[in-house]
Amino acid sequence: MNVLCLIFLVGVAASVHGQTLVEEVKGPKHGKKVVCYIATWAVYRPDPGRFSLEDLEPALCTHLVYSFAGLNETSNTIKSLDPWQDLETDYGKAGYKRLVAMKNKYPHLKVTLAIGGWNEGSPRYSNMASKAESRAAFIKSVLLMLNNYKFDGLDLDWEYPTKRDGKPYDRENFVLLVKELSEAFEPHGYILTAALGAGKSTMETAYDLAKLSRYLDLIHMMCYDYHGTWDGVLGANAPLKGINDNDTLSVEWTVEYLLAHGVSPYKMVLGLPMYGRTFLLTDPGSRVLEYGSTPVKATGFKGPYTGEAGFMGYNEICAETMNKSSPWVYHWHEQSATPYLRDGEKVISYDNGRSIAIKVKMAIDKGLGGLMVWSIDTDDFRGNCNETDAYIDFVERHRRMVNDPVVNKAVRNLNIPDVTLVGSKGPAYVLQDNQLHLRLPQPKYTNYALMQTINDAITLAVEEKKILDEVQRLESDNEVRSEKDKGGNGHSLRSSVIGIVLCALVALKF
Repeated sequence: MNVLCLIFLVGVAASVHGQTLVEEVKGPKHGKKVVCYIATWAVYRPDPGRFSLEDLEPALCTHLVYSFAGLNETSNTIKSLDPWQDLETDYGKAGYKRLVAMKNKYPHLKVTLAIGGWNEGSPRYSNMASKAESRAAFIKSVLLMLNNYKFDGLDLDWEYPTKRDGKPYDRENFVLLVKELSEAFEPHGYILTAALGAGKSTMETAYDLAKLSRYLDLIHMMCYDYHGTWDGVLGANAPLKGINDNDTLSVEWTVEYLLAHGVSPYKMVLGLPMYGRTFLLTDPGSRVLEYGSTPVKATGFKGPYTGEAGFMGYNEICAETMNKSSPWVYHWHEQSATPYLRDGEKVISYDNGRSIAIKVKMAIDKGLGGLMVWSIDTDDFRGNCNETDAYIDFVERHRRMVNDPVVNKAVRNLNIPDVTLVGSKGPAYVLQDNQLHLRLPQPKYTNYALMQTINDAITLAVEEKKILDEVQRLESDNEVRSEKDKGGNGHSLRSSVIGIVLCALVALKF
């Protein structure tokens, strides 16, 4: 009896302990990385676009990246770029300390410090990386910084080796810098990541991708800024596909290039933009707009919060679209899977929930490690948007899957649960009346529309991929033959699901 009581008490303790552990995990449950960059200068924007660290919703991210620190080119040491915001001295705002402290409430988080960025340029990093002694001085200063402020690691954002007045030997020296940082970080358990440019010429000249993949923990691919006013023609900021087969400026082309050049998929984190690019048409009377050919002026218009010509945060775009008296007209560009807005001569090419969900699906299908956003401070953190069509492509694929006999067999093999057994919680794909049913996610928060879409789309895509992988296994094993003999229509899921792409959505009105 005593032994039985002991077993019972141990079981209860384990159950309670398990419950505690479940409650402590406040972040995403899908197992993929969600890296959130924070542009800390957003605190200087005018209201309601002003963003402080207290506006964060850390449960939506697995990693927070404080952006940016800089490089002291005299001593080759890391430094704060905004001491009043970053540090505690002289009555500073203690940004480093405040962000790291979020791990107390959200223990799932990893909080890292990014160094570099566009404004820091390239030459000072080129000079630092060119000599063993200057690299050593830099690494020593980084270790001191991470230890002092309890960061979990460093993100390198050198934009870009060999570019912007860099030197040809930057490519090799960047690898040396990453290798030596990795070796120095290992005893401390620090994370080492890097943000890499996604353009073909940058990837070819700046990076030895296979070696960087070996030494970096994660590679944050900046899959945006493919097009803008600098092209002289209208274009998508982050197109899923190029405008033709020879177009290398697209998210899919970048990902395929990285995978073909030695980057481990599980280390690749796909960058998504929380902003759009603005254009002024050269001919305001143009009736038909075409990406890659419609002429635009050299400078776009500014958003009310960010104040940067040719750039608008998603939160600024929300303010435009939610204005009932606004003359903006919504359009969808099928080839690039990109929404755009037009008001006379003004055009905004951006990403919304639907285009984000499509890219998330692609990332999951290719086995990537996760998603990254630049930057969370331009999401709709005030809760002004209403994303209603984010999962429409999941819905369309599900409709084509429901009556497919191979899918039905795959569902039985995978033991997809019945909705009566899991209730309102649980997986998105469930059985209802012996048929595969898709339950769309409900927003947990009233704000952060795009961040919620990313996390929910990951969950949807992971579950969908599990089903489609089983379908593929069945087809390759010729197990579908018996289903066809039973009177099924015999069509392949490749033609019914994969083959539909997005063309069936043209008839829908948005």
